[in-house]
Amino acid sequence: MLFYSTAREVSTEKAITAIRRLQDEAGCVIRSQAPVMRGINDDPEVWAEKWRAEVKHGIVPYYLFVARDTGARDFFDVPLYKAQQLYADAIRSTSGLCRTARGPSMSCTPGKVEVVGVQMVNDVPAFVLRFLQCRNADWIGRVFFAKYDEKAVWFDDLEPLEGMELPWTEEGLPKPVPGMPWKDAALAAP
Repeated sequence: MLFYSTAREVSTEKAITAIRRLQDEAGCVIRSQAPVMRGINDDPEVWAEKWRAEVKHGIVPYYLFVARDTGARDFFDVPLYKAQQLYADAIRSTSGLCRTARGPSMSCTPGKVEVVGVQMVNDVPAFVLRFLQCRNADWIGRVFFAKYDEKAVWFDDLEPLEGMELPWTEEGLPKPVPGMPWKDAALAAP
């Protein structure tokens, strides 16, 4: 897994030589992922160009993700609505070979949550979200909604729509899927 933030990082002679050695000599299939960061790659054309350059060199685009709070993250934060809009604009301007990238996603306590989009739900703007991975496997792929908030930058910032619940507890663990039995194995790490 490579962490390239821009196409520039995959364009140097040293980088290309290293990529070729991993592919040709070690037989590696290389995928790439990177966080979206304000002032660095918070532009759809930067992502589209990065994905095109990666595909050109046999790298499979994998994730555009939202960085965890690991310190001085605030400086680089991109709101979730902007990250999703950026992803959608970037993916639309690439070929199908680049469209293996998912995003924006957040690796958080309940699992890996993808921000699928924004839509009106009962006349209220809402984030459309889904689990790509989850401690409770019954939630994988299921869509759920949260209040649209232009300031939200992480899953902790999300609030449920009126009359709905978010699918995780205060401790961050996934709740049982309504109508599906809770499985003890679901508490195991994904």
